[in-house]
Formats: sequence, C-alpha cells, structure tokens
Amino acid sequence: MTGSSETGKSLTHRSARALLVIAALSGTVLLGACGKKERPKADIAAAQVTTIGVNSYLWRASLETLSFMPLLQADSSGGVIVTDWYANPDNPNERMKVSVTILDEDLRADALRVAASRQQLQAGTWVDAPVTAATVQKLEDIILTKARDLRRSAIG
Repeated sequence: MTGSSETGKSLTHRSARALLVIAALSGTVLLGACGKKERPKADIAAAQVTTIGVNSYLWRASLETLSFMPLLQADSSGGVIVTDWYANPDNPNERMKVSVTILDEDLRADALRVAASRQQLQAGTWVDAPVTAATVQKLEDIILTKARDLRRSAIG
C-alpha cells in the first residue's frame, strides 16, 4: 500500500509540475501576442557577440594573430589564450610567449589585454629578457584591427 501511495504522490507531483509548465508557456505566448510591435531582428554583426562567453570578433582575431605560435591554453568562456614558447626560425636564440585576455563582451580596445615574455639563449640557458611596450602595443593593434575587419565583413 505504501508503494501505491508513493506512486500516486509522484504522479500528482508530476501532473502539478506539468500544469505549471503549461501555464508558464501559455502565459508567455499570451504576453507575446498582446504586443502588436514586431520584434526587432538581431544584428548579426553587432559589436557585442558573445555566444562563446567573450566577444567573438576579439576571440577569432586573437587566435588568427597568434596562429603561428603553439597554443598551451585556449579558454573561450574565460577569454584566455596562452601560447607556448615560440622561436622565430630566423632568430633561434630568442623566443617569445604570449597571453591574451579578453576582458569584456564588447568590441572595444580596453576589452583586450596582451602580455608577452621574452627569453634569450645565453651559454645554453634561456634567460629572461625585457619586452618592449611597443611590441605588446603592436600585437594589441593587430588583434583589434583584425577584429574590426571581421565585424565589417560580417556586416557587408
């Protein structure tokens, strides 16, 4: 008898939950039908495109800009890209490592942060070397320009 009473309770519970869902859905349908205005169409190339957690134009532009370097981490929901060390074949005694952080959902210059590390080979050992601010700024500029170009191409 306990089993059938529990089954009856769970059926009643499920029926009540189903009624709540139906009521909620019909309420949204009714509310949606009340307004005579047509819904605005989504702007495909909006500056704020975040289906991956961060601005997709900045994300794609960052990946394209750093595509020649090996990736260690690429987290689209957190907006973090970290490369492994990369040595230019023309200068094998120097290597670079870059991290890009996308800080906002909007396509803005202050939504992007780039950091770089550089090392030089001295007597068989990699030694940290300074990275000029101009290098980091140049990388940011390249990424921002690509992101704007991606947005422009999505519009037209």
